[in-house]
Amino acid sequence: MRRFVALVIAIVLSSSPVWADVVSGPGEGNDVEKFKVAVVAGESSGKELDFVTERKEKPTVFVFVLADKFSRPMARFIKVLDDKLKAERTDVDIVAIWLTDDAAKSKDYLPKAFGSLKTERTAWSVFAGEKTGPNNWGINPDADITVVVSDGAKAKFSKGYRSINETEVPKVFESLPKKK
Repeated sequence: MRRFVALVIAIVLSSSPVWADVVSGPGEGNDVEKFKVAVVAGESSGKELDFVTERKEKPTVFVFVLADKFSRPMARFIKVLDDKLKAERTDVDIVAIWLTDDAAKSKDYLPKAFGSLKTERTAWSVFAGEKTGPNNWGINPDADITVVVSDGAKAKFSKGYRSINETEVPKVFESLPKKK
């Protein structure tokens, strides 16, 4: 019986990290492809932009959120990362991209979320295409949120999460390209 219990515990412990993280995004070292979003809150609100082109060679954190999976811990992650960037890396912006089947509903919701979070380095946007995100970005639908750090041309960090909170901010922050 002890062996059986030990085996079950070993299986549970070894599989738990797999539950938290999934492969998602273009992958480190790969190109970040252009795509357009409707910016609904933050700087450039009301415009349709391609942030890959807009940000050029500036470091950018792209956060792809499955709208129906958005949670308070995700909001905390974005808010804490936004605050850290505001304090330490004003050359870096966050582009939060809602992936949804109902773009109109998300366009209505995001300004309210932006208002309550009071972020300064985050552009809140909606992707009007497939819920799996832009082509060539490799967004995994099993990831509730995908975080991609770009130097403007290539992904420096690319990871999907089934669950995330502010404890992941240091890892993402450390992956930023060095300040020029």
